[in-house]
Amino acid sequence: MKNLFRTATVVPRVHIGDVTANVDEIRKLYKEYRYKADVVVTPELSLTGYTCGDLFCNRRLLNRAKEGLLELAALTTGQELIGDGVYRQSDIEPAALVVGIPYEIDGDLYNCAAFLANGQVIALVPKVFLPNYGEFYEKRWFSEGFVKNRELTLPDGSSAVFGNDIVIDYGNSGKNVKLGIEVCEDVWTPLSPSRLLAMNGAEVILNLSASNEVIGKEQYRRNLISSVSASCICGYVYVSAGKYESTSDIVFSGHSLIYENGKLLGEVKPFEDGSLLKDINLAKIRHDRIANKSFAASKKQWVEDDKYITVKCERDFPEREDILARVSITPFVPGHSRLERAKSIFRMQVAGLERRLEATHAACIVVGVSGGLDSTLALLVSAQAVKNLGLPSKTLIGITMPGFGTTGRTKGNSHKLMELLGCDIREISIVDSVRQHFADIGHDEEIKDVTYENCQARERTQILMDVANKSGGFVIGTGDLSELAMGWCTYNGDHMSMYAVNTSIPKTLVRTLVDMIGHDMDENGFAGLAPVIEDIIDTPVSPELLPPNPDGTIAQKTEDTVGSYVLHDFFLYYTLRYGMEPDEIRELTREAVRQSDEYKFSDEEIDKWLKVFYTRFFRQQFKRNCMPDGVKVGSVSVSPRGDLRLPSEIEFEDFV
Repeated sequence: MKNLFRTATVVPRVHIGDVTANVDEIRKLYKEYRYKADVVVTPELSLTGYTCGDLFCNRRLLNRAKEGLLELAALTTGQELIGDGVYRQSDIEPAALVVGIPYEIDGDLYNCAAFLANGQVIALVPKVFLPNYGEFYEKRWFSEGFVKNRELTLPDGSSAVFGNDIVIDYGNSGKNVKLGIEVCEDVWTPLSPSRLLAMNGAEVILNLSASNEVIGKEQYRRNLISSVSASCICGYVYVSAGKYESTSDIVFSGHSLIYENGKLLGEVKPFEDGSLLKDINLAKIRHDRIANKSFAASKKQWVEDDKYITVKCERDFPEREDILARVSITPFVPGHSRLERAKSIFRMQVAGLERRLEATHAACIVVGVSGGLDSTLALLVSAQAVKNLGLPSKTLIGITMPGFGTTGRTKGNSHKLMELLGCDIREISIVDSVRQHFADIGHDEEIKDVTYENCQARERTQILMDVANKSGGFVIGTGDLSELAMGWCTYNGDHMSMYAVNTSIPKTLVRTLVDMIGHDMDENGFAGLAPVIEDIIDTPVSPELLPPNPDGTIAQKTEDTVGSYVLHDFFLYYTLRYGMEPDEIRELTREAVRQSDEYKFSDEEIDKWLKVFYTRFFRQQFKRNCMPDGVKVGSVSVSPRGDLRLPSEIEFEDFV
């Protein structure tokens, strides 16, 4: 994918004070990753070792480090020696290499990170903040790197940019990424260079570190890097010195971390030798920076004209088919701590309904119960809200309304569910009233078209609304986020309610919530729910508006018409959460399917249903523009009052 930036962290075995050996160690690891990654990052002072002590004042060490830097820069040309003076040029441009070096300039010694690419030293970035407390005393040797950009002449006569105000524009017009660099202690400060670099356009921060290990520091380090990555909306690559540094008084662990917008992509834990190779998704970073106007406002506050410079470093990024990231085909469904996440979502739904109940002084709430997943979740939320408020269980009126397509299975599950929750149970058939309506409007019952289906949906909504009026209550909507996205609801039918508790729960998540919460409620006050919950989960998704099969089973299956909700939820997530274009989503879907053990779709199926998704999503906006209130529980919502403000007349041909 064109928006993936592949990063590698490596922790070479350090030989303290032996630049020649360190160059060899870095060379070996760089050669392993130079065609696998776009940038390879090593720890702080990797050319000499961090723990050289007063050897940093030795001229031989400093001169040898400069020589070693040029040797490593030469590796980034992509040329390989294959014979006596004969070189072969690789078809793929190698990765940039970032190393740590003590660099003396005009009598000042700086702790620097050097960015090497295209056979050159592109930039040297000095460490700004030098720790001089506790076990650290860097000011004994180094000067603070409050240096603005200046041109530096290297020992071979070439030049590089030197300073702490440098953003590296790496790539070309086909693909590029803006990089910022800081060194270890810099990120621990209140106003770190990384924050200013991000404000000046850096999308990925590279941190060369030598952070020693003490109890509690490991988790603090994670929290710190995660926080910077989240608040700066950036990728963050952190690599720390390893266990072969001096252990006279402290020990280093090689802890390495890669984050993207606050999310951990990969980690080499302390004292676990290894390297990281991960993809950072630039599309996610760029989308969130556009969407987050506080980020834009911060740029205006902190960016000073002409303060930071952008250094161009050309590179043709290779086309890669693989993705080095876990891509879940069900992005809305928690991958870990599933029960706790389900409980958290459920509590938000319940809290929203409790507040609405209190505010309206309603005598009851009314839920249409079909025996399907959506109405089950809405009923569980309603029952818990009534219980939390200390109201009689009969405050919840559950109404099952069998029609032409209702099966014995779903009707039976509706009654069992309501009995176990202690509802005021009512059954009102819609068959006679819908037939009367057919007669009134002149519709032939044998014609099983959209009129046949929607008349049933609207009749059910009318019953719910009128019962609510008669009983002094209000109607709870059961429709979910996926149905709203696809417009799979009857306008002013199941589309409408007084409060919609599932409005930001996608179909793939509804199933998980019903499973987790149903079983949890079975153990906490609503005994006996588990068997009926399990049967509801196993029931095919259907509006049950068409007559059942001769054997009484469901004939009308929603996904036969609109496509798999697994696919549509995936499309929805990446369209709204990250604003990805169709080609990106198509590639990402294929990768997610490749990684999935449970769900398999062909490329043709993905293409077909992606077109259906865009067509339905844009054409059905008019339904979302007047959708009922409902609490937002995740990062994706289609509420016209906040998250999704679109006209109903979008011309979407460019998307399909």
